[in-house]
Amino acid sequence: MINEEKSAAKNAFMLYLMNIAKMVFPLATLPYLTRVLSVDYYGVVAYVKAVMQYIQLVLMFGFTLSATKDIVNANGNKEKIGNITADVLLAKGLLASGAAIFLVIFTAYVPLLNRNIFYTILSFINIVITEMLADFMFRGMDKMEVITVRFVVAKTISTICTFLFIKSDTNYLLIPIFDIIGSVVALILVIIEIKRLDIKLRCTGIKSSLSMLKESAVYFVSDMATTAFGALNTLLIGICIDTVQVAYWSLCIQLVGAVQSMYTPITNGIYPTMIRTKSLKFIKKVSIIFMPLVVAGCLFCLVFAKYILLIVGGKQYLAAVPVFRALIPVMLFSFPGMLFGWPTLGPIGKQKQTTLTTIITAVVQVVGLGVLIITGKFSLLCIAILRGCTECLMMILRLIICFKYKNDFSR
Repeated sequence: MINEEKSAAKNAFMLYLMNIAKMVFPLATLPYLTRVLSVDYYGVVAYVKAVMQYIQLVLMFGFTLSATKDIVNANGNKEKIGNITADVLLAKGLLASGAAIFLVIFTAYVPLLNRNIFYTILSFINIVITEMLADFMFRGMDKMEVITVRFVVAKTISTICTFLFIKSDTNYLLIPIFDIIGSVVALILVIIEIKRLDIKLRCTGIKSSLSMLKESAVYFVSDMATTAFGALNTLLIGICIDTVQVAYWSLCIQLVGAVQSMYTPITNGIYPTMIRTKSLKFIKKVSIIFMPLVVAGCLFCLVFAKYILLIVGGKQYLAAVPVFRALIPVMLFSFPGMLFGWPTLGPIGKQKQTTLTTIITAVVQVVGLGVLIITGKFSLLCIAILRGCTECLMMILRLIICFKYKNDFSR
């Protein structure tokens, strides 16, 4: 158990470094972009990013969890690892083809995307390259450092280029181009590492890839339902209100996401350990350690919300302070919701129950959004309050399931 905890600690530490990078790089460019781009153009950038979240979820298709589990269960057999990785990458290629067709049709009917078609296409290309980096393989092999290094390298390239070359609205097409350059460099680093590990990628056939898609579907449904809490809100704001409100919402939700990104390495880092140990005591220990930090961070954001937005976005975004404060419950409830979700319930075979909690809360979110639109209350503040309520609901549902199946955990 001690070795397992050390392994989880190492995984969490490396993922923490990566998630710190995920937080630092966007927060470094965010104040710059909100100042060199007009609010309208920043709204376009944020809107396309929200659309790409859906595309990326389709390409991920839950493989971050299902394929990672398969790699762990391969027990270091390099031939099996190579086969699994190749089959998953083929499945992602099939998904990318379908996503491209959908994006063409969707772009034709959404004016904001149609007016920025080249930006949309370039963003899609970057997402496809990113999803071919085989993160699941390195997670399953407990080589989180590979993921961290290639991510930092890629983002360093795109960030430096952003500061050097993006000076006004006329340069906004360079944003996805720089992302593509960074992703290509990351892909080269991954290929070099796979060769160094002496892993040969051999696809066992399209039937195997389709079988993996079927196996991973339950994870995908859960992840897709989760987007009702984020990307769907942005899409509806762009359709029902305007790009300025998209910019306000995106700035606030990106700050919330920066906080949530600090939770992800904890939950992802303990997942391989939970697969092997299924220890509820270990989960309780993690929650006792980190919840006080979560509460302290939420209080800090509540008190200093105005100054946070002033520093990150500038004076033109101060109107969004009430929205940011209304989103603080999301930060509070999301950590226990994430912790008692897949990392806890997945290893004991409760994938369907975990997915059901996400679907239920997603339905509540979507219905709530519909009610807001019908009643004429569709505003950023109301959406933020609704978002906090649904996050709380998810946490409660998952805690209930953990209690119901507590005897399924290892003693």
